[in-house]
Amino acid sequence: MANYSASFPELRARLLEWYGRARRDLPWRRTQDPYAVWLSETMLQQTRVETAAPYYERFLRALPTIAELAEASEERVLGLWSGLGYYRRARMMHAAAKRVTRAYGGQLPSDPAELRCLEGIGAYTAGAVASIAFGRRAAVVDGNVARVLARLFAMDDDIKSARGRARLWALADELVAEGDGSPGDWNQALMELGATVCVPREPRCAGCPVSGLCISRAEGRTGDLPRVGRKSKPTVVRHVAIVLASAKAVLLARRRPQLLFGGLWEPPSTAGKLPSLAARLGLEPRTLEHVGDVIHVLSHRRMHVSVMRGVLPRRSRWQVPGPEYDAVEAVARDGLQTRAHGALTVKVLEVANVGARDLP
Repeated sequence: MANYSASFPELRARLLEWYGRARRDLPWRRTQDPYAVWLSETMLQQTRVETAAPYYERFLRALPTIAELAEASEERVLGLWSGLGYYRRARMMHAAAKRVTRAYGGQLPSDPAELRCLEGIGAYTAGAVASIAFGRRAAVVDGNVARVLARLFAMDDDIKSARGRARLWALADELVAEGDGSPGDWNQALMELGATVCVPREPRCAGCPVSGLCISRAEGRTGDLPRVGRKSKPTVVRHVAIVLASAKAVLLARRRPQLLFGGLWEPPSTAGKLPSLAARLGLEPRTLEHVGDVIHVLSHRRMHVSVMRGVLPRRSRWQVPGPEYDAVEAVARDGLQTRAHGALTVKVLEVANVGARDLP
């Protein structure tokens, strides 16, 4: 990377000056509280800024400290996360908060290596928390940073390959170690440039503060970079869901923690056939009406859910409707919002025209 180093001081000066005047006013940029920074960086993984912002503020109001997060039930944590997706993030953060309370007296460590020992914290999150909250010279490489660096320095490696990732991290390490100023501001400036100017398609080079230093622009190759291997198509998964409802309640089941959507409540569903699920619920398939279908796309799978609707029978007890679940309950409609749930549940209930208006 030595052949790039002559441009580093000017690159840093231009980008930091631009960030100081052009950065967006985001709620997590108004604090250096390590817990708040950690929460924001966790929520922003795989989630857009405008989607994450209200969840971030609601979560901090409900659980303003690591100690309170550690003491909260998983049900409450998942409930606050409901609708944000990628629920493993919430479970891992909850587990890490318990470890921080036990091992560090409720205070996040500032060392990136120690941070990486906590559940759910990888190299990126460790670098972000260490640099933004503690001023440590720790690098970050997320999708935005990878794109900016690949274009600035005309890197031809696939940025998701082992070689490409290694080169990006080496360059990011070298950049954050250079010069004076806040490492946190530097890292956020790179991320901000990627999010608002050096965007994936049609980068806004005319408004870029470092366009004169960009090698790929000088070579006319900004449209060709970064290089990324072809993504595999998501696997199609077919399910059937049964929505049983009365005027006052909806039947929901809770998925086992170790499974996809673990800990979340949903209308009973199965990847198998309708008759088997109906039998476990003590129903005749002919009493159910097909009311529509839902498509729910995840990173590696595309879920097609056939939605069946029926009347909720009066029962005091229900049998758990399959090995995917550890609890089942007729939930009062006015209590739906208190149950941890995912976006798929909202879609299914909307198709069934049952209770979705009561969910956030």
